[in-house]
Amino acid sequence: MLKLNVNGRSHTVDVEPEMPLLWVLRDHLNLRGTKYGCGMSLCGACTVHIDGVAVESCSLPVSEAVGKKILTIEGLAKRDLHPIQAAWIEHEVPQCGYCQTGMIMSAAALLDKKPRPTDDDIDAAMTNLCRCGTYARVKKAIHAAAEMRALPGAARKGTAS
Repeated sequence: MLKLNVNGRSHTVDVEPEMPLLWVLRDHLNLRGTKYGCGMSLCGACTVHIDGVAVESCSLPVSEAVGKKILTIEGLAKRDLHPIQAAWIEHEVPQCGYCQTGMIMSAAALLDKKPRPTDDDIDAAMTNLCRCGTYARVKKAIHAAAEMRALPGAARKGTAS
């Protein structure tokens, strides 16, 4: 039995310690927002935060997450949308959307580390792959989210208008 802290809640799971965290989240905790892409930590679709750091969960043994705070896309927004989610909507970033949860989680970790990232910071941090090629909109959305976070009451309800 392994104890995990996921999105601020305690969970006990009966799984093998070497099972990838991704499958524990999806199949045992029913948190399906984190996606399976490549299974080799190359594409970023499975990105979650562990103690505030963006990590690929598809190849991380669940045992390495025990005693740490795990944050998935389901836990990113508290009440209203996280600024990066609102910016994603505002800038119409997704096309197919498959990679977007991993992209959002990577972008949120970047903004936590660098509240005002440069284009070079974004290029270095956003290693996620997107088959639709929405990288220019991703960059615009990250800059917009940085601006939103700088304003009082940064979290806001996102609406596509």
